Amino acid sequence: MVSRLRSCAPVVRFCQKLNRVKTLEDDMMETSLKRCLTTVDLTLLGIGGMVGSGLYVLTGTVAKETAGPAVVISFLLAGLASLLAAFCYAEFGARVPKTGSAYMFTYISVGEIWAFLIGWNVILEYMIGGAAVARAWSGYLDSIFNHTIKNFTETHIVSWHVPFIAHYPDLLAAGILLVATVFVSFGARVSSWLNHVFSAVSMVVILFILIFGFVLAKPVNWSMQEGGFAPYGMSGILAGTATCFYAFVGFDVIAASSEETMDPQKAIPIATAVSLGMATGAYILVSTVLTLMVPWHTLDPESALSDAFYRRGYSWAGFIVAIGSICAMNTVLLSNLFSLPRIVYAMAEDGLFFQVFAWVHPVTKVPVIAIVVFGILMAILALIFDLEALVQFLSIGTLLAYTFVAASVIVLRFQPNKPSSSPSATQPPASQPSSPAQDSGELKEYESFSEKLQLVEMQKKAKERREPGQLRPVFDPYLKFLNAFEPGEVVTISVVSMVVCAICMCIILVFGTNQLQLPLWSVCLLAVLCGTGYLLSLFFIWVHEQQHIIKTFQVPLVPLIPGLSILMNVFLMLKLSAMTWIRFSVWLLVGLLVYFGYGIWHSKENLREPKPHSVAARYVVLPSGSLVETVQAVQPDPQEGTGLGEGSKEEKAAR
Repeated sequence: MVSRLRSCAPVVRFCQKLNRVKTLEDDMMETSLKRCLTTVDLTLLGIGGMVGSGLYVLTGTVAKETAGPAVVISFLLAGLASLLAAFCYAEFGARVPKTGSAYMFTYISVGEIWAFLIGWNVILEYMIGGAAVARAWSGYLDSIFNHTIKNFTETHIVSWHVPFIAHYPDLLAAGILLVATVFVSFGARVSSWLNHVFSAVSMVVILFILIFGFVLAKPVNWSMQEGGFAPYGMSGILAGTATCFYAFVGFDVIAASSEETMDPQKAIPIATAVSLGMATGAYILVSTVLTLMVPWHTLDPESALSDAFYRRGYSWAGFIVAIGSICAMNTVLLSNLFSLPRIVYAMAEDGLFFQVFAWVHPVTKVPVIAIVVFGILMAILALIFDLEALVQFLSIGTLLAYTFVAASVIVLRFQPNKPSSSPSATQPPASQPSSPAQDSGELKEYESFSEKLQLVEMQKKAKERREPGQLRPVFDPYLKFLNAFEPGEVVTISVVSMVVCAICMCIILVFGTNQLQLPLWSVCLLAVLCGTGYLLSLFFIWVHEQQHIIKTFQVPLVPLIPGLSILMNVFLMLKLSAMTWIRFSVWLLVGLLVYFGYGIWHSKENLREPKPHSVAARYVVLPSGSLVETVQAVQPDPQEGTGLGEGSKEEKAAR
């Protein structure tokens, strides 16, 4: 038996390495970057990340091919679905003001390998997203000049016919990315002001579209004469929601900027809520105007807004819309180029990615090597791949990141309180609330009966209130068996169970009747069983104590809102094509090679871990105490090297 345990020990230690979490510094506001961004800066960055090519391209595409005028409802539902994920990002960004976004949030709550894979996929999403926007920017500008740039490139420079490659190199798209890379490398303040300029022009153009568009609106375009408000029915509205959801994925630039924000605890939740609300309002109003100006079935998907004004006889208005679209796409480019190097920097700073990308320029206070290298890679993608091939690869990594962030919020909220080594970072534990007399530092005599009664009530509540992750006292008579688990253990198991049930339920709903060819009764039965497991998992999480004393923003209705976000994200991931999953799997394998070849050995958490032989030396058999008590007393602290001396003292005392 002992030999079996010894043979399993390396496997256990290896699994512990994969799932170790990041140790946060006592002063999380300390950073090598420059904290210079305000709430307004973050809000405009969020708006710039969301209101871009989607407003000028996606609205017309979804309206004509998927939902009709009911695209308005699709954008509303997509905005509400994005709000679930945005709540989770806002809580993490306020509590952990460190750059890295979903990567950092997963690292401090779930584990190292999961954090690396999330960061690895978000890097790909940003690279492809930036290249796709640059391609759309180039095509939109080229359409204004009657495709002169494209014809000149194919005729006088080069053209090729290779599968999965564009017919001609898009020099304009690559050039705009290189120019944007130069501006972003000048620092966060320069990037922010440049984003302010483009965002201001874009918002003025949007106001022009709304005012002038409502003047030209014809309610008859929503009537049955033109096909009705929802010509594709409810299925079309839901399919449009899945597509419109991708228009809001840019809000995580706010969380990625938290380490360069002056007051992240207040700025991040406010900026997230305001930017997402304004973006949702813009999408709903613009799609309303667009479908009222011209019949939805006559829209041009590539340039719907400008074409609508051209067809109504206002060509000059179409030119203004084209200028606004270019400015809006510039803000999305800046958003991608701003966020991507910060995630690379966070991974390199933790030792999981190549250390050269963690270098910060002493003057601009930005990771300039990461900006330049990945800006060039993004330009190469835009140069050789066409827009359709790039867009097919989008969204899966972002949805996976949303899922892990939602799960991380639940895990972190129910984690037991950990004592901090720094007095400045400590907070009073939830189980020991201080009295007003203790807060003032003075002893107080309780002379009246009412004051004595209040003191007794406070002491009673302090005894009843338990640590986060423990079962609530009110459920003790019914779920007493859960007290046998460690604090937070049942919550972690329930989160895994909830994700598994959500995946199974979505697979049944998406593929049950078609690909799996199951009869209707079995689809309903399996859906009910998986739904019951999902609800039971939520219930077992809810019956445990949460962390209540948190001064920063908190997601309301935990675990319901993060659970719904997980369900929505899994459903949308399963709606993606099989080719997207194949490409995603290949990229995932490349990431695993990078992690096991470099990251796992250079991780800073790996350097913090004590050596295996020093831990084994702590196991001492004492006749006066149990094995558990002895191990806890003599096991060394990973942060300090004083455990050996303490252990030897207890050994001597026992002898």
